[in-house]
Amino acid sequence: MSKQLLDSADKNLPTLNYAVALQKIAASQGFDWNDIKGVIAKIHEELDEVSSELNVDNNHARLVDEIGDLLFACTNLARHLNIDPEQALQHGNQKFYRRFSAIENHIQSKQSSFDDYPLEQLDSIWNLIKQQESNALK
Repeated sequence: MSKQLLDSADKNLPTLNYAVALQKIAASQGFDWNDIKGVIAKIHEELDEVSSELNVDNNHARLVDEIGDLLFACTNLARHLNIDPEQALQHGNQKFYRRFSAIENHIQSKQSSFDDYPLEQLDSIWNLIKQQESNALK
């Protein structure tokens, strides 16, 4: 069996960067969208496919497959925007950590626990923290 084009991608890369490497090879052969609209449409398509699998019993493997497709499509969006998906996810992780910790600090300052707050209230605190961060950047 002959070597395939995608075999030249470095399998030792972090998973998101490996996805980008695969996409770049495919794009070099003309297998790519001409503009960002196609990529975004693909993300919506993949998200719809995940949604359609949510109410099906005993389909964990199918959900793993569809979520993998969704993540691959999101990685493709990052590639099209010249964004390193690993860096973007690290940034997202740090932002989540910072905001969740701020919620935790708020709850502790009230001498309460997470059990004392319904999700709607936690989400409201999250949005307040998000707004404060946004205001600080202005």
